[in-house]
Amino acid sequence: MKNPILFPLIPILIALAFYSCDKNDDNTTPVTIATPAELTAVLNEIYEDSDAPGFAVSVVKNDAVLYQQPFGKADIAGNKAYTNQSTQPIGSISKTFVAAAMVKAIEQGHFTLETDINDILPVEVKNPKQPNAVIKVKHLVTHTSGLLDEAGAYLQAYHILPGEDLSTEGAQLLVNSFGVQQRETIPLDEFLAEYYLKDGDWYSMNNFASTTPGSTWNYSNIASSLAAYLVEAATGTPFKQYVTRYILQPLGMHNTAYDIADLDAANIAKLYWDKSISLPNYANDSYPDGSIMTCNEDLAKYLIDMMKGAKGQSTTLFSSTGYAMLFDALLPTGKMPTGLAENQGIFWFLNGGNIQHDGSDPGTTCNLQFDKNGNSGYLLLTNMDASSDEHEAAYFELAEKVHNAVVNFCQNN
Repeated sequence: MKNPILFPLIPILIALAFYSCDKNDDNTTPVTIATPAELTAVLNEIYEDSDAPGFAVSVVKNDAVLYQQPFGKADIAGNKAYTNQSTQPIGSISKTFVAAAMVKAIEQGHFTLETDINDILPVEVKNPKQPNAVIKVKHLVTHTSGLLDEAGAYLQAYHILPGEDLSTEGAQLLVNSFGVQQRETIPLDEFLAEYYLKDGDWYSMNNFASTTPGSTWNYSNIASSLAAYLVEAATGTPFKQYVTRYILQPLGMHNTAYDIADLDAANIAKLYWDKSISLPNYANDSYPDGSIMTCNEDLAKYLIDMMKGAKGQSTTLFSSTGYAMLFDALLPTGKMPTGLAENQGIFWFLNGGNIQHDGSDPGTTCNLQFDKNGNSGYLLLTNMDASSDEHEAAYFELAEKVHNAVVNFCQNN
């Protein structure tokens, strides 16, 4: 079993490149899917054949929700249906909210992509293997900063929330198999100081690459949260509050938050290791990189705005230039790992004609993607795990079937 926390589900980008709904795709479901009822019927069959406790799908085309439907259970033992308001974490799709916050802060004049991060931070963060190198904002948002995730330290950032029952099978799995403890959350600035400053408990030479900033691509969760902290440091506003004020509220995402205490408890979906083992509620000190919680209804609002922004038709969050900045290719050709994606915007992956991100944490695996012209896209939320090889294969099977059904539906509408 591989570590469920250190490996965000990037391979979805390889397996599920979103084909435009306006062109044929030889890999679609063979039966024609032309109506919402027909799509629901196909997705019901997919659900029944899957290992997913529950999932939800939204399809967007031409600036509107074409389809939005949940399937299965948010709570199996409680016989509670998964709904369009069922709220769960979405893993590394959270990084796209960091991206939006970064662009907003740039438009407010706090910094640029070329700014040295140490011109913003209250304390200096240096790579001891490259002490004279300048780490710029653009390096953090493209995973080329030379700041790495060290496995042991990042695992310790996860913790079971106080008040959760540690006697359950799911809690014991996290504690005994992965060493996740129950405790209060450490504030973001304190966690980052413990990791990047020499006197920190989690400081290690393994936290840093030997290469210069901009020269190599290494996916880093903690560096992504450092990017979020730049917004906090530059604006003087806690990152959670900044995202709520400038991203969530303008989009009407009222069932979205970083803290479970800020959400309606009746809508919280349980997360599952498998259908027989539900996991306790947990959190991550490095929360901006993967811990935003949302629902199908809210995330579709975000998807619509991103798609409108990609084609220059939204100013809801920032100017049309700001949206273009989100999706501009920032890396030289060939910098990305072969087969992963062709290039990188501000955290967004650019893969052929597609813009996308996925996310995976224990008990949650999700995907969001749309074509670069902003005409069609979809999202898939699940409260299923993809951490072990077996679980990952089960998710890929589900996701591919959903993808094919969605493409078929789009092409007939």
